[in-house]
Amino acid sequence: MKTIFSLAIRSAWNRRLTLGLTLIAVTLSVTMLLGVERLRVEARESFAQSVSGTDLIVGARTSPVQLMLYSVFRIGEATNNIRWASYQALANHPAVAWSIPLSLGDSHHGFPVLATSTAYFEHFRYGDSQSLIFVSGKPFAEVFHAVVGAEVAERLNYRLGDPIVLSHGMSGTGLAEHADKPFTVVGVLARTGTPVDRTVHISLEAMEAIHLDWQGGAHLPGFSIPLEHVRKFDLAPKEITAALVGMKSRAAVFKMQRYVSNYEAEPLLGVLPGVALDQLWQVMGIAERTLLAVSAMVVVVGLSGLVAVILASLGERRRELAILRSVGARPRDIFMLLLTESLFITVLGVGGGVALLTVLSIALAPLAQARFGVTLHPLWVSVEELKLLAAVVGVGIVAGLLPGYRAYRLSLADGLSPRL
Repeated sequence: MKTIFSLAIRSAWNRRLTLGLTLIAVTLSVTMLLGVERLRVEARESFAQSVSGTDLIVGARTSPVQLMLYSVFRIGEATNNIRWASYQALANHPAVAWSIPLSLGDSHHGFPVLATSTAYFEHFRYGDSQSLIFVSGKPFAEVFHAVVGAEVAERLNYRLGDPIVLSHGMSGTGLAEHADKPFTVVGVLARTGTPVDRTVHISLEAMEAIHLDWQGGAHLPGFSIPLEHVRKFDLAPKEITAALVGMKSRAAVFKMQRYVSNYEAEPLLGVLPGVALDQLWQVMGIAERTLLAVSAMVVVVGLSGLVAVILASLGERRRELAILRSVGARPRDIFMLLLTESLFITVLGVGGGVALLTVLSIALAPLAQARFGVTLHPLWVSVEELKLLAAVVGVGIVAGLLPGYRAYRLSLADGLSPRL
């Protein structure tokens, strides 16, 4: 076996240019396969870490996935708001330890604006129960104070004291601006790798203030409330979009969920973040499997190229294989020689794919964290990835069977007889 392996290596080295190109194709296909799998896992992990320590998310009755998407990930829009009185009844429930009101609807240069209370900076957790940290500044204390996430500050080059103007609405072009009521940046949050980085935070009172002279989603024509007169009005919120709730006891979560579902004043929905995420991944499962299937097909195409190269080289190697037969090599030895070559190239391609993915993960990790909130772990191979690599090696062995069988059937006379 050792002799066959050394012969396979020497034979491959003699055809290093052709096999080298095939090796590159296998390496790239393995990199793509592992890359899709790793991004899938890391994206799930990053989504799961976007909110931590929250027992219940409460909003207007809709689908649990939709409530999770717009309240935590700022994706989509709320079908309806919930009344402030309903939120206060929920927040004052004896089983509730803390609650964070959330109000969405405006934006700033494409970034969502979140109106909330100072409880947000005290109780919101992400990742492994990590709290929000200020790189500079402090939470908002006045009506027209704003706290920006790390990505907002970086991309728009904001510093403490900079004025900003919010836009009415969250999507589309040509949005009307609240130009008569500018805000001042008073705080910049540390990077979290979550939607917090892409959010402008203001107080609930500020959200009411900028809409005092608005009605039906449009500014009232010929009517404007000057900035200095805003504080004379009642700025208590009338409605909010959703609320994050933390319980005094985890055992009371399901009891509180039933309380929310049976709330008589208005139809509400309470969802557990983990359950909503599981439902989200069920919806996304088809797309994940499709991407993985496409990557697997790329690997199959790469290994098919390997089969084609070995088969095409058999005509040129007739004399080499015949000489091996003449010095005592048996047909099964020739079969094992071709099979070993295929396995050798496949294993090298797998190793090269893992190495290339590691290099790419190290190089792209900061960008993935900053732009997409996805944390890449370059220095480990998961159990699922090992299964994929084993499957690739298995397919590589199968790919070597056809040229091995073809060489097995060649007779000694085929290689020693000159072709006319």
